[in-house]
Amino acid sequence: MLTHRELGVDEVGRGALCGPVVSAAVVLDATGKAQLHRWGLCESKQLTPRQRQAWVPRIQNIALGWHIAWADPWEIDTYNILQATLRSMYRAITAIPLTPDVCLVDGCHAIPDLPYPQKTVIDGDATEISIAAASVLAKVWRDECLTQLASTYPVYDLARNKGYGTPTHRLALQRYGPSSIHRLSFRPCQVSQTR
Repeated sequence: MLTHRELGVDEVGRGALCGPVVSAAVVLDATGKAQLHRWGLCESKQLTPRQRQAWVPRIQNIALGWHIAWADPWEIDTYNILQATLRSMYRAITAIPLTPDVCLVDGCHAIPDLPYPQKTVIDGDATEISIAAASVLAKVWRDECLTQLASTYPVYDLARNKGYGTPTHRLALQRYGPSSIHRLSFRPCQVSQTR
């Protein structure tokens, strides 16, 4: 009997003011899903940064396949955040050299031209273990990316805010203007420098 392969895909960073939107895809069989459930995996938002880091190797080791992909700020500004998100999800899914039986997509938007059956699941990271696994991988990867970018763009406090529009980040935008990693189509980034 063939193993049922379920792929979960989720994104992180849609609401940020800078940096990429990042998607992760994770393929699990029934055994892997049951094991992650027994271990107590939940959506990334319910985990501390240290807990998320600890989950990464466990997810990667038990998955049949996984991949992380992204869309950069230029792509977000060119196509809009929704289309850029769907593009990054498509890339993450199709980079895995396995054919899933079904793709569970977090949210309410189907991925255009996906060559596999798909089902959208609102709040899927809270109800589907494969999407929860994807949410953890995407969140850890993006947080590490923004932490590294913080050394190149120190005035925006990216190590703490991970690109989201905190008061400190918005104040830095007002003072210094946007950088090359900011999403210029997002209103808070459309500021004129005051210095």
